[in-house]
Amino acid sequence: MSSLFSAYSLRELEFRNRVFVSPMCQYSSRDGLPNDWHMVHLGSRAVGGAGLVCVEATGVSPEGRISPGDTGLWSEEHTQAFKPLASFIKSQGARAAIQLAHAGRKASTDVPWRGGKPLSEEQGGWQTLAPSAVPFGDWPAPREMTRDDIEAVTQQFADAARRALDAGFEVVELHMAHGYLLHEFLSPLSNRREDEFGGSLENRARFPLQVAGAVRAAWPEGLPLFARISATDWVEGGWDVEQSVQFSRWLKERGVDLIDCSTGGLVPGARIPVAPNYQVPFAKRIRREAFVATGAVGLINEPEQAEEIIASGRADVVFLARAELRDPYWPLHAAKRLGAEAPWPVQYGRAAG
Repeated sequence: MSSLFSAYSLRELEFRNRVFVSPMCQYSSRDGLPNDWHMVHLGSRAVGGAGLVCVEATGVSPEGRISPGDTGLWSEEHTQAFKPLASFIKSQGARAAIQLAHAGRKASTDVPWRGGKPLSEEQGGWQTLAPSAVPFGDWPAPREMTRDDIEAVTQQFADAARRALDAGFEVVELHMAHGYLLHEFLSPLSNRREDEFGGSLENRARFPLQVAGAVRAAWPEGLPLFARISATDWVEGGWDVEQSVQFSRWLKERGVDLIDCSTGGLVPGARIPVAPNYQVPFAKRIRREAFVATGAVGLINEPEQAEEIIASGRADVVFLARAELRDPYWPLHAAKRLGAEAPWPVQYGRAAG
């Protein structure tokens, strides 16, 4: 009996297996609207047998996008555009999820294949927001957020969650990782505020926890809420795993059901020991010490590797990114290698032997 291909439940939702497709930015939208690329990209992963398929980091406002190519969910037009996508994912037996995000000081950049550098106003860029006017490396300085800004962004997250529900999504993930806005508030390297949103851990966590509470209140009781965090900045004096454990406890108290455990992204040049399973210990520790479900990420490529992570209790699910980009049918192929049951689409049945 494969642990990886056992069913898993959170709240009232059951997942057919523990292979989850990570949110992966495609930078292929116009005005935040998903299009045919997103339908084929995400739909093929649902056909491929994953238990959950998550839409990329989706801006809760236009200025919350990383680039002009990001998806967004700030209007009814966006809700309607996402409906066919969520519907198709669910029709294939996967659960439909969306990651809600605000890029903070790392917003207003060009798409990666054009260099990913900050855009000027003439190039269509915009003023970025952050907890403090501390730039990301040598990028333009962001504007320090006022209390009104903080309240407005909290409301934008809650409104986006309501739209996600209307669009047919069953899981919302809050993006609190990779150096984007909510992570910027958590880390003392980027948060230099002297008010109730800066200084102590409790203060730095105040705004992200406020967002989590607002989204939980807007999201149905029976549906799960995830949060992706960077468990460490990989920089001395920055955010670390001890703070992540405490923060995860607070997230659980506010109704977050699973912590998606990534790392890094806050500052350029951090020394990250990238290797297979390099982030799995963070999922294990947070699961054990914060008593909350976790997802493991980071260079999880082989079926046996993913199976061991789940079977050993180091995480409850695995989130795959590059492995799924290389092979949309990774779950079907993995099930065969592990001797597990994973039903192929009837249209592809002749290839399942």
